[in-house]
Amino acid sequence: MPALKVRLGDIPESCIALVLTHLDPPEICNLARLNRAFRRASSADFIWETKLPPNYRYIAEKLFDESVDSLGRKDLYARLCRPNPFDGGTKEIWLEKSTGGVCLSISSKALAITGIDDRRYWNRIPTKESRFKKVAYLKQIWWLEVVGELEFQFPVGTYSLFFRLQLGKSTKRLGRRVCNSEHIHGWDIKPVQFQLTTSDGQHAMSRCFLDNPGYWVHYRAGDFVVQRPSESTKIKFSLRQIDCTHTKGGLCLDSVLVCPSGLG
Repeated sequence: MPALKVRLGDIPESCIALVLTHLDPPEICNLARLNRAFRRASSADFIWETKLPPNYRYIAEKLFDESVDSLGRKDLYARLCRPNPFDGGTKEIWLEKSTGGVCLSISSKALAITGIDDRRYWNRIPTKESRFKKVAYLKQIWWLEVVGELEFQFPVGTYSLFFRLQLGKSTKRLGRRVCNSEHIHGWDIKPVQFQLTTSDGQHAMSRCFLDNPGYWVHYRAGDFVVQRPSESTKIKFSLRQIDCTHTKGGLCLDSVLVCPSGLG
């Protein structure tokens, strides 16, 4: 009697689903293309429940009008992996697709910027290079100070905070990206200080000179650790260059990024 050949389609969906729980989301989605059994198994809620961050209900309640329980977990994961605006569109949150790590971006509009309302110093300029469609552009100032706050329930882990900055103003000319460096000055005299503190007493600070005109750079302010995911962590962060012996200018301020340190 000839031996029976076992095909992929003969494997029970329950067994496939158990295997899929051990894979990363992109791997699960790739295997779902194999056949119907894998596609159906890949939609099981218990698979995606393990991929979602522990605080996914808190996040979903911030973002969506409908009840979390009305959403399949796979669909919920897919929606959370897209940038989701909140707080009047001044902040966005998304999950890193491979790990489910929580990432947040805070627009320059949500930051307290010294002199922002005085057009002698600052302008808000439109650009396609920002997820928020506008950036704050510094022409010239003596006292540079940018301060922000964020209160959020993060999952357990270590997180990094960055300021996304660029020296010079980018424009398009004849279809090509060019950088206007007209106002760039003062950044090679004294370093900029980045700082963050948390509500549970953590503190981090870094100093560096701004460089690489024409390129967006993520300047790291520091890291913080979350150990109590059921409690909100309040973060205060700042960017300062307040040496009034010289002016500085030609700086684009886009946003602040908070993400798991492994991604940073």
